[in-house]
Amino acid sequence: MSNLLKFIDKQEDNDLLNLNSQNKLIIFGSLISSVLIVLTAWVVISNTQKTILQSYHDFGTMLAKTLAANSTELITNFENRENQIKLKEYTQNVATSSEDISYLIYRDKEGNILYSNKSENKHSSGVEVSHPLTSIINGQKQIIGSIQLGLTGHTMDIVGKATRTLMIVIFSIAWILSIAAVFINTLLLTRQIKLLSDGVKKISSGEFGYKIKSKDLWGDVKHLFESFNNMSGKLRQYEEKNIDQLTYERNKLEAVLMSIANGVIVCDRTDTVVLANNAAIDMLETSIKNLISTKITDYYDTNGELCFVSKVKEFKDTPYEGLESKNLECQIQIDRKILKTIISPLYTIYDEYLGYVIVLRDITKEAEIDRIKNSFISNVSHELRTPVTVIRSYIDTLYNYENEFDEKTKREFLSVINQESNRLNKMVNDILDFSRLESPNVNLEKSLCDIEPLLELTVNSTKVLAEEKKISFSIMTEPDLPKVVINPESIERALKNLLCNAIKYSHPNGRVKIRAEIDRTGDYLQVSVEDNGVGIPKEHLDKIFERFYRVENKVHSVKGTGLGLHLAKITIEKHHNGEIFVESKVDEGSTFGFRLPLKTEEADIIEDKQSA
Repeated sequence: MSNLLKFIDKQEDNDLLNLNSQNKLIIFGSLISSVLIVLTAWVVISNTQKTILQSYHDFGTMLAKTLAANSTELITNFENRENQIKLKEYTQNVATSSEDISYLIYRDKEGNILYSNKSENKHSSGVEVSHPLTSIINGQKQIIGSIQLGLTGHTMDIVGKATRTLMIVIFSIAWILSIAAVFINTLLLTRQIKLLSDGVKKISSGEFGYKIKSKDLWGDVKHLFESFNNMSGKLRQYEEKNIDQLTYERNKLEAVLMSIANGVIVCDRTDTVVLANNAAIDMLETSIKNLISTKITDYYDTNGELCFVSKVKEFKDTPYEGLESKNLECQIQIDRKILKTIISPLYTIYDEYLGYVIVLRDITKEAEIDRIKNSFISNVSHELRTPVTVIRSYIDTLYNYENEFDEKTKREFLSVINQESNRLNKMVNDILDFSRLESPNVNLEKSLCDIEPLLELTVNSTKVLAEEKKISFSIMTEPDLPKVVINPESIERALKNLLCNAIKYSHPNGRVKIRAEIDRTGDYLQVSVEDNGVGIPKEHLDKIFERFYRVENKVHSVKGTGLGLHLAKITIEKHHNGEIFVESKVDEGSTFGFRLPLKTEEADIIEDKQSA
């Protein structure tokens, strides 16, 4: 069956080839049939002609014997004139009685011709037969001569022609029937081959389960077609199982890809995107329709540049050994997002190159943190250097030239040293608090406290800074505020950071309002600090509480580490389960504040201890 399928696959590719094959089979079969029938006819006719010739020769022999018996007495007394006349008459009568007798010759025992009518007969002789003439002399049988009979072959020709004609007719009919049989068998065979060829093509095109109708077939061909149908059915079953398995594996792969936070793009050898997960679609800010089946090298970044072209070219130019040791990495920018891309080759288990995979990771926050961290280090270095330089210069001056200054000048110098020391102490405390409050294992000790004394204490600690810019404070508290469970020191530092920020970013002769009240829900104590300073642009409000973050605005002289607001957020939200907020308008001012929950498990525990 496999050989037949190979033959069909090679020879039956199109209808024209089918027709040529059919004609070749018909011509070849007709030629073989014709040769066999011609050879058979030639052998049969030849043998028949030999048989006819032999029969005719036997007929001549028998006739010669009869003539010899009838003319023996005349030959014995041939010297008698009367016998000679009788022999002549007898010979003429015999010769004219049959068209098959051409001539008769009588000879004596020495071979001399006694009588012959050969010259008188115009018929040619085709067969010659001779027979001895015998007579009983003295009681013994003796040869007295011979008779030679010439036959025209007339009867033999008639019989031969009739036989040849009959044979030709018979073999012509046989030839026609054989040609018809070859033609019909060829048509049936080619039709069956065509059916099988169509079935094989259906199978090869993926139409498993295709059945060939075998009701009009017979014999081995029918068994072959039934075997083909069984094979097709089994292939169909295998295909269904295989499709189910492949579908399951594909769905599982897609589910894994779609659940990956990083973007994944799969490209083939021609750089065409064949697969991409949702994360990649979101990162590239495109759609699945605009990405799949397009070339990744045609993708433009925010700046209108083909951001993948150079890296894909570099990837393809890199030897396989180089890619094994280190993947190709690069960065691209899409709007405000910075994406880190890793390009890796894609091979089958047989080391056949299929394409490559691009993994995208959004490192915008990491890049921003690195930028802010570098800025923080730079700012802290500068901020630490400034007070240290001032303190050192004033101390050196007092140490070397103490006697040259009056008491008032010395006090002014000491006041500056004190201010810079406090400033340096605050920066160091901020850095230490940042490290301590960020730690996951820190638990602040809390107690039930009134918020009003804490507000007054914080305001008093910042009055010196406020007086430098002639900024006034106003404290407004709602009557009978309940106590809250807090760590007083950390809340004081958080509130102080908010107040210091309000003072720093307020205009001279400005006003800062501090409010303490129950929020609208009744579940929180809300403290807010409102200023009428420069305000904060809207695009910075979401990031204002991030560590190291500083807003670049027209107040460039404000110094700081960028940790104050972040520490306030950590203190309120992480350690007190509260909420910090900000509202601001450029050139109108800002309101920073926080909300502390009134009812907590810690509050219940402390109240139970106090009541006990």
